[in-house]
Amino acid sequence: MKFGVEASRIVLGELRIDLARRQVFLAENEIHLTPIEFKLLATLAKHAGRVLTHQQLLKEVWGQTYGQESHNLRVHAAQLRRKLEADTARPRYLLTEPGVGYRLRDD
Repeated sequence: MKFGVEASRIVLGELRIDLARRQVFLAENEIHLTPIEFKLLATLAKHAGRVLTHQQLLKEVWGQTYGQESHNLRVHAAQLRRKLEADTARPRYLLTEPGVGYRLRDD
């Protein structure tokens, strides 16, 4: 994982996330994300390479009251994967850790 000069940019291969401007680029193409998708991606990117549990992601993205509603997380992760991945069956960036959570690949 590589952080930019201001530590507000995260670069993971061809995936670039500008946290301050709330922009995401894959190669040279801007990827338009909903606010929830962006928050989910930013959370995963800040911890790239590490598995974040469903519970951790729900609390970070939706807040304390959503700690048990993993359906919302699965739906948004699937939408995010469709926007980031050329082949959703063989994801390059957003990986599912079955029964545990999600991980954003950092290599």
